Amino acid sequence: MQLAWWFAGDAKLSTTARNLLSLSDTIILVSAASAWEICAKVRIGKLPTGHDLCENFLRIITEHQLEPLAVTVEHGRLAGRMAGTHKDPFDRILAAQALVEDVRL
Repeated sequence: MQLAWWFAGDAKLSTTARNLLSLSDTIILVSAASAWEICAKVRIGKLPTGHDLCENFLRIITEHQLEPLAVTVEHGRLAGRMAGTHKDPFDRILAAQALVEDVRL
């Protein structure tokens, strides 16, 4: 949801995330899981401000020079095996991607 908050200028985006996103040399990866989560929340009415982002996801992230990151079998394997009580599948796959790709989440 951080991506949707960033595009919407929402105050829910952490200061740390906002600072990282403002650095010109930061390469920002955007998971396919983020597209899935945003569009799912738009569909069920939990993210009414995300309609344009959902409909034009690839164009918007490309215009902002963000790098798409596909979900791989290794990401899915790790997400399914990760210890912890967090049950949100979107958060689990994003955490797994960060570990496999050795990037900050």
